[in-house]
Amino acid sequence: MMIASPFWGMVADRYGRKLMVQRAMFGGAVIILLMGFVQSAEQLIILRAVQGLVTGSISASSALVAAETPRRRTGYAMGMLQVGFWGGLATGPLLGGIVADAFGYPSAFTVTSILLAVAGVLVGVGVREAFAPPKRAGRRGPNPLSGWKRILGSSGVKLAYGLRFLSSLGRIMIVPIVPLFISTLLPLGAQVNTFTGIVVGSASAASTATAFYTGRLGDQIGHQRILKISALAAGLFYLPQGLVTEAWQLLVLQVLAGAATGGTIPTLSALLANYTRPGDEGSVYGLDNSIVSASRFVAPLAGGGIAHWLGYRGTFVAIGLLFWLIVLPIVWRLPES
Repeated sequence: MMIASPFWGMVADRYGRKLMVQRAMFGGAVIILLMGFVQSAEQLIILRAVQGLVTGSISASSALVAAETPRRRTGYAMGMLQVGFWGGLATGPLLGGIVADAFGYPSAFTVTSILLAVAGVLVGVGVREAFAPPKRAGRRGPNPLSGWKRILGSSGVKLAYGLRFLSSLGRIMIVPIVPLFISTLLPLGAQVNTFTGIVVGSASAASTATAFYTGRLGDQIGHQRILKISALAAGLFYLPQGLVTEAWQLLVLQVLAGAATGGTIPTLSALLANYTRPGDEGSVYGLDNSIVSASRFVAPLAGGGIAHWLGYRGTFVAIGLLFWLIVLPIVWRLPES
């Protein structure tokens, strides 16, 4: 995914973002359906790798929404998109678990494949894209490297990408340690997995709610201001998590931290749209998705390493300081959109 997203983004800018969304949906449907028939772990790993190369519905959807939305409403549109994304992230594992328990693991892959295919059909029927293919200079058409160079050379883009990496890093660093830390707060024999699911689900729900609201608010008062406040609040709510003595305290602070970090997601997406020119949305959000994928690769390693050296509580303190560090370039270097 980290390597393929910029390529598919460039293709979307040349041939249409709606087509790329459908490509991701239908391609993912076929590959996930095949996963239900694998006979070994090696086959599943290979299909997962192919899935990462073929799919990329998040970046394709972001590019389509950004291209078809007036720039003054980009924050609202990106907030709505995040509501759908986080809603699926919250309900998907529950639905998959129910199907797997009732009909077996292969059935979960089949249901997922059907849902992706239905989504692709809905996009084809319900989405109208005002797309005009770019004029090609000569027979070869535009050079993708020059396009990415132009995007990265735009004022504020590289800093926005850096902030995206750091904010995503902060959100994901706690993933490997949350159940372990919760087990130290609950009495022996308590249902650690259930409470962990409650914590993660509640934080995701809070992120969903604030992503919608802050995206719309950023269109009115400025996305930089929302991003600064969200990062400050995230640091404020992560730091005391290293001092909790009861599980319910962690739950409350996780919900508040999730609400704060939810404000960083649509605002950065809206800023990327404002910093770049119309027609480059596929490349912009393809690179954006690659940066998020890179943070997902680094974050568990960083979180586990910090927990090894400083303990579980030290990880929360490190995340809080990271979000406060993000505020500095927002205030001093991030240009007005």
